[in-house]
Amino acid sequence: MKDEKENYTYLLRCADGSLYCGWTNDPKKRLAAHNAGIASKYTRARLPVKMVYAERHDTKQEAMRREYRIKRLSREEKEALITSECNVIDSVLY
Repeated sequence: MKDEKENYTYLLRCADGSLYCGWTNDPKKRLAAHNAGIASKYTRARLPVKMVYAERHDTKQEAMRREYRIKRLSREEKEALITSECNVIDSVLY
């Protein structure tokens, strides 16, 4: 069953160069929350952050499963995702 809202798995690049992975159903609002320091303790200490990757999913569960899989990837594999064709960041934020 498809959720009402689209769901996304995303990667942020933090000010220190590290990558943070999460999921959301509102990427613009989530990015604003991260940059306001209210979304996660990890990113709060590494501001500002920039959303560099987003991937659409039909359900919250799919987005959460993908988040788990991405978190287990190496840094090199995450960087490859950012430049891949499955990255829909431009249509999500701009």
